[in-house]
Amino acid sequence: MFDPILLQTFVAVATARSFTGAAVHLRIGQSTVSQHIRRLEVSTGRRLLVRDTHSVMLTPDGEAMLGFARSILDANERARSYLQGARLSGRIRFGASEDFVTTRLADVLHKFTERHPSVELELTVALSSTLFDLLDEGALDLVIAKRRVGLNQQREARSGVAVRTERLVWAARDPSVVEQGKPLPLILFSRPGITRVAAIEALDRKGIPWRIVCTSGSLSGLQAAARAGLGVMVQPRSMVSSGLVVLPTSPQLPQLEEVEFILTSASNEPTGVAAALAREILDRNARQEFELPFREAV
Repeated sequence: MFDPILLQTFVAVATARSFTGAAVHLRIGQSTVSQHIRRLEVSTGRRLLVRDTHSVMLTPDGEAMLGFARSILDANERARSYLQGARLSGRIRFGASEDFVTTRLADVLHKFTERHPSVELELTVALSSTLFDLLDEGALDLVIAKRRVGLNQQREARSGVAVRTERLVWAARDPSVVEQGKPLPLILFSRPGITRVAAIEALDRKGIPWRIVCTSGSLSGLQAAARAGLGVMVQPRSMVSSGLVVLPTSPQLPQLEEVEFILTSASNEPTGVAAALAREILDRNARQEFELPFREAV
């Protein structure tokens, strides 16, 4: 029998590749993290991690154990949700930003409704600014959306739980779409999209000429235009879709800012169904289950 607390610590260390990062995430001391890992290695009789002054690496046994640990923790969560959540019922109006929907959010929502069959889930997919407006109007109960980091605007200052911080990047079908001496062809969300504003401001600060070749209110429209080779688009780094590559910064492509995805509700603290869904999203994010692979341009 493996102690779930030790497994949770091991997964946190393996995910963060850092004892310090795991301690921050779990809100425990770094010495406690070290003790948990030692106890787990004693319990398994195997060396699971190799640690030096700069990084933490999984051994082959550690890689295998990571899969087992996640399965055990997931089974524990399913049992807990079933036994505690059999009584969970009601309606949840959930809003998610266009780009976050391209992650494995669908799998999380499917598992959530499967565990709580008496819950009615109503999903709204829109731009972050639209979702915040709907939340303020009382049309949504829970929202995961992005905001610009470090801005002191009222909307950016709204309360919520920070889920993750992502660097915005330029993405295109091929680097050749960026031509020296010609205005940068941009594929952008409709106003007032956050990535639209961030891209234009970054280019204007550097005095880089640009032109808009495609505007769309949907992410699928932007991705179709980018895959067709019409220009470059802007997305959070881990959410660049297949068929596109991340372009390196250059004199024509300045570094873009970071954005933050937050989970926020109509009330200060979500309750009932909203609280259960929020907990599920945060748990899955901690295990990096929303990640998508991306390709760097050579």
